[in-house]
Amino acid sequence: MHLLQASCLCGSAPCILCACCPASRNSTVSRLIFTVFLFLGVLVSIIMLSPGVESQLYKLPWVCEDGVGTPVGLQGHIDCGSLLGYRAVYRMSFATAAFFFLFTLLMICVRSSRDPRAAIQNGFWFFKFLVLVGITVGAFYIPDGSFSNIWFYFGVVGSFLFILIQLVLFIDFAHSWNQRWLGKAEERDSRAWYAGLFFFTLLFYALSIAGVTLLFVFYARPGACHEGKVFISLNLTFCVCVSIIAVLPKVQEAQPNSGLLQASVVTLYTIFVTWLALSNVPDQKCNPHLLTHLSNGTFLAGPEGYETHWWDAPSIVGLVVFILCTFFISVRSSDHQQVNSLMQTEDSPPMLEATQQQQVACEGRAFDNEQDGVTYSYSFFHFCLVLASLHIMMTLTNWYKPGETRKMVSTWTAVWVKIGASWAGLLLYLWTLVAPLLLPNRDFS
Repeated sequence: MHLLQASCLCGSAPCILCACCPASRNSTVSRLIFTVFLFLGVLVSIIMLSPGVESQLYKLPWVCEDGVGTPVGLQGHIDCGSLLGYRAVYRMSFATAAFFFLFTLLMICVRSSRDPRAAIQNGFWFFKFLVLVGITVGAFYIPDGSFSNIWFYFGVVGSFLFILIQLVLFIDFAHSWNQRWLGKAEERDSRAWYAGLFFFTLLFYALSIAGVTLLFVFYARPGACHEGKVFISLNLTFCVCVSIIAVLPKVQEAQPNSGLLQASVVTLYTIFVTWLALSNVPDQKCNPHLLTHLSNGTFLAGPEGYETHWWDAPSIVGLVVFILCTFFISVRSSDHQQVNSLMQTEDSPPMLEATQQQQVACEGRAFDNEQDGVTYSYSFFHFCLVLASLHIMMTLTNWYKPGETRKMVSTWTAVWVKIGASWAGLLLYLWTLVAPLLLPNRDFS
């Protein structure tokens, strides 16, 4: 009995979730538990931003100072409590990113579950949790100095890459969705599946058009906001172009599964990223999310004393999309060969899984489906979680750059990074459309 309890604490992932996942893959359960670790870090970060918590943060060495080492609560238009909360999020993100980066290095070139390092990946959860807690405690005692400024640039790069990963996941989801419904339409000889695809394609384009209209209304005021007008117009034009290219006869001939459903998803996501970018514009005339807190308790947009909060609409929607995409990374391998190659995943042999599932079904435990080869790159999975940690850090702090300004508002860096990511994502999707035409000798099936 004691041996069984010890194995649940120190053994494989299936032992922990055996009660609720009696026939799950070992690889899936492990990824889910690591994702739960990441979500715990996100929860702690959100708590750090809650009112009242900052009063406890003054005791730490990176407390907000007035330049001569004297802690201040509110200096002019500086909301020191918010500043401390943002810096606390930086340290929590550093802890989770460092934890997953450690596993990124540790799991390089693991080929199957027979590798001794696979036991570390799929077990010892209690001790791994202690390691994460230890790194977190240590991170909160890092003196500020240049830490926040340097870590900001890590966040910029990581968030840029994770936005691209999100787009790849959305494209893959739309591709699989389109492929399955077309298959069912042909199999059952029913037009209802075609009608469903048409309805959702039309819905996504309608939402995109509505989004563009709202962006012009709220973020592109007449006589001002020229950058916003250019960004919205360019992205709208690019989305129209890739939608047209997606249905060209030659593209359809090379890729029969390509269609407007994928293009509509890419269009909607591009408009979404454009909204996120414009919500970071540091100009109150072009950004309705910037408010000024006045001494009489009212809020007014103005050139001084901006206040922003992570729980504004763009941040909340961004957080929901982040959670969905991170969960998607954890539970699924793609049906698309190129996405599997890019995301370093592959399907497990079905015969092997069926045999192993039969063997362990009566035991109420998950089965090891990686004895002959891993179904995903352990190292790359952890690297994706590193990028996810950096992305959520930037989302929760509204891309605030420490040291550049003490106003609680992001800079143009956030705008350009997000707009650049939207353009890179459109180029990536365009490449998936034209690659079979430009490289006819390669297999893109």
